[in-house]
Amino acid sequence: MGLARLAALHGVATSYAPSPGATVPVPDSTVVAVLAALGVDASTPQAVRAALDAAPVATGTLLPPTVVVWLPLDAPPAAVGALPSGTLLRVLTEDGVTVEWREGAAPHGDAPADRAGRSPGPGCGSAGAEPPPSHWGRLPHGVHRLTVCTRDGRDARATLIVAPSVLARPEGRQHGFLVQLYSLLSSRSWGMGDLGDLRELAAWAGHDLGAGFVQINPLHAAVPGAPTDPSPYRPSSRRFPDPVHLRIEDVPEYAYVTGRDRVRLDALLEKAAVLRVSVLEKGALIDRDAVWELKLRALELVLRVPLGPGRRAAYCAFLAAQGRALDDYATWCALAEVYGSDWHAWPAGLRDPLSAETARARGELMDRVDFHCRLAWLTDEQLAAASRAARDAGMAVGIVHDLAVGVHPGGADAWAQQDAFAPGISIGAPPDAFNARGQDWGLPPWRPDVLAATGYAPYRGLLRGLLRHAGALRLDHVMGLFRLWWVPNGVEPTEGTYVRYDAEAMLAVLVLEAHRARAVVIGEDLGTVEPGVRESLARRGVLGTSVLWFERDWAGTRRPLPPEGWRENCVATATTHDLPSTAARLRGEHLVLRHRLGLLSRPLERERTEDRAEVAEWRDRLAALGLLPEGTHDEEGEIRAVYRFLLRTPARMVGVWLPDAVGDRRPQNLPGTWDQYPNWRLPVADASGRPMCLEDLAASPRLHGLMEIFRPAPGPCTGTPGARRS
Repeated sequence: MGLARLAALHGVATSYAPSPGATVPVPDSTVVAVLAALGVDASTPQAVRAALDAAPVATGTLLPPTVVVWLPLDAPPAAVGALPSGTLLRVLTEDGVTVEWREGAAPHGDAPADRAGRSPGPGCGSAGAEPPPSHWGRLPHGVHRLTVCTRDGRDARATLIVAPSVLARPEGRQHGFLVQLYSLLSSRSWGMGDLGDLRELAAWAGHDLGAGFVQINPLHAAVPGAPTDPSPYRPSSRRFPDPVHLRIEDVPEYAYVTGRDRVRLDALLEKAAVLRVSVLEKGALIDRDAVWELKLRALELVLRVPLGPGRRAAYCAFLAAQGRALDDYATWCALAEVYGSDWHAWPAGLRDPLSAETARARGELMDRVDFHCRLAWLTDEQLAAASRAARDAGMAVGIVHDLAVGVHPGGADAWAQQDAFAPGISIGAPPDAFNARGQDWGLPPWRPDVLAATGYAPYRGLLRGLLRHAGALRLDHVMGLFRLWWVPNGVEPTEGTYVRYDAEAMLAVLVLEAHRARAVVIGEDLGTVEPGVRESLARRGVLGTSVLWFERDWAGTRRPLPPEGWRENCVATATTHDLPSTAARLRGEHLVLRHRLGLLSRPLERERTEDRAEVAEWRDRLAALGLLPEGTHDEEGEIRAVYRFLLRTPARMVGVWLPDAVGDRRPQNLPGTWDQYPNWRLPVADASGRPMCLEDLAASPRLHGLMEIFRPAPGPCTGTPGARRS
């Protein structure tokens, strides 16, 4: 019982329910290992008793680490409800203003702080004038410091997050494209899609197709090395984008490269053209490592050009704004070039970002550290340019960036923020109907206790950076704001357990930062979702993700949901990067691929029979709704019917998987494979498998035939968001 009580105090589950009515106990060894990763010794009964005695509940702590206030205010935060009458509350806002009042006393007014942020009152017991009864509701949005002091002299401090109660959602119905940026090459790409291509896609889609957004894969910095992990969901750093996405010719200093450096640069351009042609015309896979090798050599030439005074000022302003986070990231990049990309294998002194050895190495590698800072700045500039292009094209939302659920254990973030990550732990998923062995993603989780103790500073900094140039942010596995499946190193995923986070605080930070950036938030909430999670997200304005093939009446008939049965607050799509394209799904080609790779758990014919029945059910539904005028033997007509169906739903955003628009048959990622399938390395292709560049896409009759259903219908509804003809 003692271990269970201790686990509950730290949010560690001792059992979980894989399905209604079923409960699976978590091994004690897992609970002990997870508690150890949280800094709690539970290795013996004596250690458990000592940890219980030291727990905040036992020591009578007045406040939790974080207090949340939602505005407009429904009621004072529950965290202060148990404070003794007459307790003095003092809020130091992030702008340096102090507000004080006594709990349960008559109201009094605000007291501004001095330059050091100190209250002008003489101390804990001096409250000054009383604020009005709505003192909580008068606090500004932000991350503040709350101090309480009881009449008997006890005090406590907490982070106070004041956030708007709900995020603004897109106005009217918005449609847009979903695409993996690396897969979208143009005639100017260097072997993979880049930020110049994103800018062109946004401008074209907004101006010519009336698109309201473009959603892309995470652009986080990858772990360098050969071969680099091509997955955008296992990055070195989520705080900074990868410079492999740079359009070299768009760097302003590129035009001023002269002499021998220009000759070398022109030679690199010729090699880049060979890479591009090999992908678009010769069937080669996208080779990120080869692209980066060329771009790195080109950037080393371009960055020899001195910055002009204005450019130098802009760069210095960027350095000042990014501060230590950028310095740490660039230092890691410089050290990785010398010692390899896994900091665990570096010399002992360099494994600590705050050590004297690291400071000395940073000085010795100063030029290289500055080089990587410059790359971060240039990438930020091109992200800003893509965002401006989207807005200038009339997009109501703009670029939708993607936040991966974690980072590589050997990468830059895990090195720079070691205290914030749980050692010896990986996140994943428990066993379910789709994977009886569970999943281990190889990503270390954030420690919820450290997040709370630091006022969620790592999380806030991450969100603020990603939202700089985002019209919206998609959160992969958004359920991780509530709980994550922790797997201790060396055990099977089946022997992991859930660890809870302060979901209210995590949501408050998310809503606050998105509100400040005027951005929409989308949560990827597919798969097993704990009861109440979707409701909590919707209450705060976070849109969900609804995929056609998964939208069924699972609690009843199990038949496809009618369009009016879909939720409004979501992004509705036909497929995702982890699923078959719509053309492949309608023809059953995804089963042939999975069978060839040995991924089916049942005989192919049995899988085909069930799949054909499911597809036939959808065809019947589409035909019954009058959405399939072309008939069931017209592939393009069937795909149009699928998207007509999505337009019949109340979903605020409808996403078109860009490969669907040209009949691509191949998934970008096939879960359960590594080297058996070219995950994350395929260019967008047409129905015959021929790669298509951006210029081909823009001229594609098939694409324009699909996008015609999104155009406003003629007549009185023309120009109204969401109006369309089917």
